[in-house]
Amino acid sequence: MRYTSPSSHLDDIITTDLLVVGAGAGGMSTALFAKRRSLDVIICEKTDMVGGITSTSGGTIWAPGTSLSKEAGVPDDVENARLFLRSVIGERSGEKLREAFLEAAPAAIQELQDYTDVRLAAATAHPDYLEGPGAAYGGRALAPLPFDGRELGKDFKRIRPPRPEFLAPGGMMVGRNELDSLLKPFCSFKNFRHTLSLFVRLLSDRKNHTRGTRLVMGNALVGRLLLSLRKKDIPIFYNWILIDLIRKEEKIAGARFKTPSGEKTIFARKGVVLATGGLATNQALRAKVFPIADLKSLAPKSNSGDGITVGLRVGAGFSDGAESPALWMPCSARVTRGGKELLWPHIILDRAKPGLLAVNGAGKRFVNEAGSYHDFCMGMISDNKKEPCMPAWLICDRAFLHKYGLGMVWPGTRRIKRFVRSGYLIQAATVGKLATAIGIDPTTLEFTVARYNALARSGVDTDFGRGSSTLNRFNGDDHCKPNPCMRPLGPGPYYAMAVKPADLATSAGLTGTIDGQITDKNGLPINGLYACGNDLTSLFKGTYPGPGTTLGPALVMAWRIANHVAHQSSQVPLSSDIATHHDRKVSA
Repeated sequence: MRYTSPSSHLDDIITTDLLVVGAGAGGMSTALFAKRRSLDVIICEKTDMVGGITSTSGGTIWAPGTSLSKEAGVPDDVENARLFLRSVIGERSGEKLREAFLEAAPAAIQELQDYTDVRLAAATAHPDYLEGPGAAYGGRALAPLPFDGRELGKDFKRIRPPRPEFLAPGGMMVGRNELDSLLKPFCSFKNFRHTLSLFVRLLSDRKNHTRGTRLVMGNALVGRLLLSLRKKDIPIFYNWILIDLIRKEEKIAGARFKTPSGEKTIFARKGVVLATGGLATNQALRAKVFPIADLKSLAPKSNSGDGITVGLRVGAGFSDGAESPALWMPCSARVTRGGKELLWPHIILDRAKPGLLAVNGAGKRFVNEAGSYHDFCMGMISDNKKEPCMPAWLICDRAFLHKYGLGMVWPGTRRIKRFVRSGYLIQAATVGKLATAIGIDPTTLEFTVARYNALARSGVDTDFGRGSSTLNRFNGDDHCKPNPCMRPLGPGPYYAMAVKPADLATSAGLTGTIDGQITDKNGLPINGLYACGNDLTSLFKGTYPGPGTTLGPALVMAWRIANHVAHQSSQVPLSSDIATHHDRKVSA
């Protein structure tokens, strides 16, 4: 290893081949791919934990044409994915970037599987979010296999926990396919046995840990990446905050950091990779590109746009994300007795189920409620330009609440009053009284519900097409006929829950080449500067084609960056003269 210890004195200059800023999935993957190509790599992480947004996500990776799809019995084809993306993105630019992604995806995923401890499986049933030629029902979305966090030893604490709303009692993680067992443990012996095994494992874990060590979804992916970094002896410098970049002879040659032991500099012979999680919680950047102010972010607060900020400072180009600057999730908010605000993403458990409708502030339906979470929010944002839709309201009856739950109100919950007292759930005996309680004209809401009920009885939603798409039906209830996503509302009481969009990732970001090189405002590559993940503008132009369309490109671009860096033969001499390097840095 040709780097100095991060605990060295303040004036030490550290050198490496490749410097990666940010220890999310994109940054960690870049380091692993680069290490395999015999490059020295250092990762600098702003916080004391790895994972970033990935840790709090579902961990799904959208990667067409992999061998994993064939192993799962649902072979996917790159040509079909190409047709699908063309139908989704249309005439928007960026086809070369998307082609590079499609070309590299199978090889990148295969290398992760073969060279690291990352283990993935193609979902046999996980549809793309939009209809169109080439859309996949299964095989294209990859999920990390569960991971035993105990393999990390004391470094288990380095894994950023998922959002507390997504942890079962005691700090236990549960996968999507395990929800039925946990919610209905006494419906079958299989459910009971599985639920019991989860809690027995949790009891054992809590003897030595603050939460369960059985990791699933995004936490599992992060845990596997961290284990791989340890095995490859790739250093991570924790609590290193990026200050600025260093330019030498028209090349980005390193960066300066604020660290626990003072300011430090790392020079990078081959380049710097920005992987800091996008603009996320940076209020100044959000104000420039977001359509509505004061929307919340699901990203960790530490993801404050550091990479984009320093990139802009050295003249990088910036894209607003085209159709949308962010990927959106409808969220309800509940304030605990201690004053802490909890956000619940309404993903698959309620919106698509029969017996629920969504209305705007005028009491009218405005969107297909069973569409993807992003498209649901795009409907809110679009409708808000005409009528108030911040918040929108999810409306259901008592039977729905008992069977499917709503937000943080789990199915079968009997203690409804506590949610009503907190204002999280609004309850009324009639639809008219419910309208009054949420500030909507009663006549309008009564008409909307009557119209919805009539469409539900007919089985065809001629207003918004609910239940007509593969994704709708997949997330609905196939026991409900003739439309798995619609049934008339029955007797009261009736309930309403407010939801607003929150960004789960951003599409806006720095512009770059097919190999992740950041480009300037004229479209020319900035020598020595790369980005992946949310720091790089989305190659899907603000659309959301399917599950995992942030992580998929992040991992594939990490692979392309490593290949590009490894093939660069020119090296800029790095001076250890502290007196001169301060004259050439990019000032903060």
